[in-house]
Amino acid sequence: MNLKGGEIGRYLARPDPSRPALLIYGQDAMRVALKRAEAVTALVGEKAEEEMRLNRLAGAGLKKDPAGLMDAIKEVGFFPGPRVVLVEDTPDSGADAVKAALDAWQPGDAVIVVTAGGLAKSSALRKLFEPHRLAVAAPIYDDPPGEEEIRRWLEAAGLREVPRESMRDLVALARALDPGDLRQTIEKIGLYKYGDDTPLTPDEIGLMMPATIEADLDELLHVVAEGRSEEFGPLMRRIEGQGVTPVTLAIAAQRHFRALHLAAADPQGPGAGLARLRPPAFGPRRDRMTKQAQGWGAGPLEEAVRALLDTDLALRTSTRAPHMALVERTLIRLAMTARGRR
Repeated sequence: MNLKGGEIGRYLARPDPSRPALLIYGQDAMRVALKRAEAVTALVGEKAEEEMRLNRLAGAGLKKDPAGLMDAIKEVGFFPGPRVVLVEDTPDSGADAVKAALDAWQPGDAVIVVTAGGLAKSSALRKLFEPHRLAVAAPIYDDPPGEEEIRRWLEAAGLREVPRESMRDLVALARALDPGDLRQTIEKIGLYKYGDDTPLTPDEIGLMMPATIEADLDELLHVVAEGRSEEFGPLMRRIEGQGVTPVTLAIAAQRHFRALHLAAADPQGPGAGLARLRPPAFGPRRDRMTKQAQGWGAGPLEEAVRALLDTDLALRTSTRAPHMALVERTLIRLAMTARGRR
C-alpha cells in the first residue's frame, strides 16, 4: 500500500501494528529520520531500546546476510511487548532479504521498519512495498511540516492552548527552518511553558527562536531601520567578529529595506504587504517591520533601497576603498535618516 498526501503524516503518527512492514524513504535524511523516530516510538514506545524490543540492522548488510533479518523478526524478546526490527539506509540490493522476511512474517513477529534515501519508481523496494496487500510505503517529501503535523508536535511538547495567530507564526517558521530545528524549537517552547497553562503567544515563539548569526544580522538591520544609531557600533563589531562578509551584509540590508518598501507601498497596508513575503514576517519581527514601514514611508524607502544598490555595485567594482567601511557608512547614513524621522 502506498500512502499519499495527508495520510502519510497521520499514518506515521499512529502506524498499524498488525501490518508486517513499513518503508519510509525520501531525499532529505533529516525528514526521514524524524518520521522514522515518530513511527517507531508509536509502535513500541520510548523504552523499547532499553527493554531490547528494538533491533537495529544496517540495510547495506542485508545482501551478505539475508538470514539476519529473518532471525531478527522471529526472535523472542526477554521483555514482553511489541517489537520492531529497524533496517536503516537500505539499498535496493536488500529488497530480496526484505521480501523473504515479509513472506515469512506472522502475527506476533516483530514489525519491520525499513528506511531508505530517494527511490526511483523503478526501485526494487518500492515495487515490493507499494503493491503489497499488507506492507506500507511512506514517501517523505521536502515540503515543510504542515499545521496538522506541527499541532501533533505541540501536543507532544505539552502545548495545547495555541491561538490562531501563534499557529500562523509557527507555520511560517516551518518554512524558514528545517524540520529538525523546528522540532527542537517546539520542544524548547514546551520546556519554557512547562506549568504555564496560558495560551502560547507570538512573543514567546520569538523568544525561543534559534540563536544564529542571521538573528544578529536581523537585529542590526532593525537598529538601522528604527534609527537607533547609538546601538549600531557594538552590533556592527559583533557581526564583523562572526566573519560576516560585506557582500552578505549588503544583500541582507537590501532584502530588509526592499521588504519594507513593498510593505509601505501595499494598498492594503504594511501588515498585508509583509504577509505576502516568502517566507512571511511573523511575530515580533512582523510588528517591528510594520512600524518601520509606517515610519519611513514608500518614498524614503525607495531612496534607501537605491543607496544600498549603489553600495552593492561599488563592492563589485575595482574600488580600493575598504568594503566593510563602505557598507557601514551607508548603514550609518540610513540609521541617521531614520532617527531624523522619529
